[in-house]
Amino acid sequence: MSKVLSEVLKANQSYATSFGDKGKLAMPPARRFAILTCMDARLDPAKFAGLAEGDAHVIRNAGGRASDDAIRSLVISHKLLGTREWFVVHHTDCGMQTFNDTVMRSLLANSLDTAALDDMGWRDVGNGPGSVEGEYIDWLTIRDLKQSVVDDVRRIRNHPLVPHDIPIYGYVYDVRSGSLMEVGEATKIGSATVGEFAAEPYRKAA
Repeated sequence: MSKVLSEVLKANQSYATSFGDKGKLAMPPARRFAILTCMDARLDPAKFAGLAEGDAHVIRNAGGRASDDAIRSLVISHKLLGTREWFVVHHTDCGMQTFNDTVMRSLLANSLDTAALDDMGWRDVGNGPGSVEGEYIDWLTIRDLKQSVVDDVRRIRNHPLVPHDIPIYGYVYDVRSGSLMEVGEATKIGSATVGEFAAEPYRKAA
């Protein structure tokens, strides 16, 4: 058993021992909102958004991008589980800003082992063979951080399966300070446009 596996299982055993009434939580998120954000290990949505178990949906991928699968999850979040507000949260110092599709495809064509990043950029240090399958993937890299938030909010806002009365907020999380910084243009694009949105008051489950 690896050290990581052992640590995870030990932590889970401790968590399960004090799980208590969390087993009675309902499937729909109590606070009726969802967050789309990056998988970066420095981001803890439970802490930066003040979440407890059962409060909200958190959808994560590399960059927090509005991919087809992310939108699939958001649509399910609303249609079947009742969320009424969505956040798109990208972050400073994002790894998705350090490469482009050409770089990623070249790295994968050479080797599937983990690459290294230095002052010259990404380079392969592992052994081959690689694979050309990377040529068929849009890696959704980020050139401009705020613009990526705007683009993703716009894509979600304009998706035919997304109701127009769901407000979509755009933010950048600062990994140095822990603060959320609004991207005003994104939030404006994501504003609810049909009827008047009124969020129901949040009541903590007893």
